Amino acid sequence: MNRMITRVTIPTLVRIKPGALARSGIYLDRMGHQRVVVFQSKGLPNGIIDLLRGALADSKIEVVAWNEVNDNVFEHAITFFRELHDRPTAIVAVGGGKALDMAKYVAFLGKLPFFSIPTSLSNDGFCSPQVSLTIEGKRRSLAAAMPFGVIVDTRVCAQAPRSLSLSGVGDLAAKFTAIRDWKLSFHNTAEPVDDFAALLSDGSVHAFMASPQLDETGLRQLATSLMMHGIAMEVCGSSRPASGSEHLISHALDQISERPRLHGLQVGVATYWMSLLQKQSSNDIAELFAATGFWDIVIEDPFLLPEWLEALDKAPSIKPGYFTVLTLPGSRQQAIDVLNSDHKLRKCFKE
Repeated sequence: MNRMITRVTIPTLVRIKPGALARSGIYLDRMGHQRVVVFQSKGLPNGIIDLLRGALADSKIEVVAWNEVNDNVFEHAITFFRELHDRPTAIVAVGGGKALDMAKYVAFLGKLPFFSIPTSLSNDGFCSPQVSLTIEGKRRSLAAAMPFGVIVDTRVCAQAPRSLSLSGVGDLAAKFTAIRDWKLSFHNTAEPVDDFAALLSDGSVHAFMASPQLDETGLRQLATSLMMHGIAMEVCGSSRPASGSEHLISHALDQISERPRLHGLQVGVATYWMSLLQKQSSNDIAELFAATGFWDIVIEDPFLLPEWLEALDKAPSIKPGYFTVLTLPGSRQQAIDVLNSDHKLRKCFKE
């Protein structure tokens, strides 16, 4: 009897708690890693760097290279990979998305364990099987390996600008519309839905919604939920559990906007918009955004409506053949109609 066997890679080490950064050397040492390459975001506060340096030194871990990352250019990632030397046993990254993605891709190319240490929770990229790199000026999602270790210091993340945590809330909410788009694709194109990946994604969102706070306790749950969405993508081998029509709009905005915003802020607003079009989960999303203050930060600096309408037109072409609610006939006009009729959504834009 033939059986399909699903094999996935998930983080072996997970530490999400206050003070985790100061213990990162202990975690690496326990896993047998005494020679590492470190990637850090440019401009990271000295206090964070000092904590990591001290943690590695205390555990007598040798840093064979310490790289500062200022961009996510594919060619620069290749250069970092070529410069790997002295046989490191692991790649460690601390900071934001660009540094984590760059390090994750270098680790993927070098077939080395990757330890992810985000200093904010602005999206689910710190634990996902993909990276976002720029190739010839265009942002591309590339396959990579899941982190071997995830170390989230909730005390450090709580000190990050609140807008970054709210961006994470927006990226988390996207799972409502992403799963719905996945099921729409099944009904229209027979694209298979991985039930466990969908369930994992859905359950993680509701876990955070049970107590949607951005204190250290709430950030622990936010980090856990975002991590689970990365694992859901690994389970099914695609971005479907985490990315649908709302991400297509955000990616289009990245290409056309004069001032692209934080990924999760764009995605969050697009998620609410698409939920209205899908006629599902809009109230849940609105309540989550009200409870966390997401609406407030968007209204303080509204998006440009003409850019979003252009992004709406461009979104279906971002991933040709990727079926979402925007693929359905008449969806563009319906999206405009719900935008004009919903007062919460209208407040997010200016002419």
